[in-house]
Amino acid sequence: MSILPLTSPSYPNHNLSGTPMSVSNRVPLMFRRLHRFQQMDFELAFWQLSYLCLAPKRVYRNVYYHKQTKNTWARDDPAILILLFASLFVAAVAWSIVYSYSPLQAVRLAFVMILRDYLLVGVLSATLLWFFANRVLVSPSSHSSPTDSSVEWAYAFDVHTNAFFPLYLTLYLAQLLLLPVVLKDNWICLLLGNTLYLAGQVLKFAQYIYGVYLGLSALPFLIRSEILLAPLLPLFASYVVSLLGFHVAKHVLSVYFES
Repeated sequence: MSILPLTSPSYPNHNLSGTPMSVSNRVPLMFRRLHRFQQMDFELAFWQLSYLCLAPKRVYRNVYYHKQTKNTWARDDPAILILLFASLFVAAVAWSIVYSYSPLQAVRLAFVMILRDYLLVGVLSATLLWFFANRVLVSPSSHSSPTDSSVEWAYAFDVHTNAFFPLYLTLYLAQLLLLPVVLKDNWICLLLGNTLYLAGQVLKFAQYIYGVYLGLSALPFLIRSEILLAPLLPLFASYVVSLLGFHVAKHVLSVYFES
């Protein structure tokens, strides 16, 4: 099955001629196509989301081919964004039922999850990855042109998007199923809850970090991408420290849903 569409985008993601770009052309192509529902390949997007959980390397295996056919590392089909927006909306409704939110509060929670948790965090994460990769990880011996040997901001956002979905499954859905155990007050349940919750947190953010690593290591002109795995150690340390008695789940959920 072909992972990426074969047609060339109507609007290039780069400005190869050196002429000034308009403001609209600075916006990633995927965002500029959000209103073109008839051109979106939802079957492909669903396939990618499935393999991001089962075999993420299979998704990134076609990045170089995408560059050769479309002259851009980043995806141009926003179908995956629509699926993520819908998934976050479903999660917001489920959490709203648990916390007895009104319909208006449920809609507000959905906007918070989509705009803040995914988009705002994604913009910040993509900007940080884009800056760090271009300053630290680009191979100095690369003989490619500057355009071909630099990380696109849109691709960095793609990496965030790909890494976010496994995080979503555990942080927004699986955690909901663990609430009866996680929120109990006795010490045994605190130990079990912290173990389940923080072990899950370590797994979740480890998945995100590993997804970021896979996304950037797929680019042939980047070196030392193993540096991106460094946050895994403090994540594990935070889990061990939490077992001293801090009820992480109760504090995190109370802050999140009472803010």
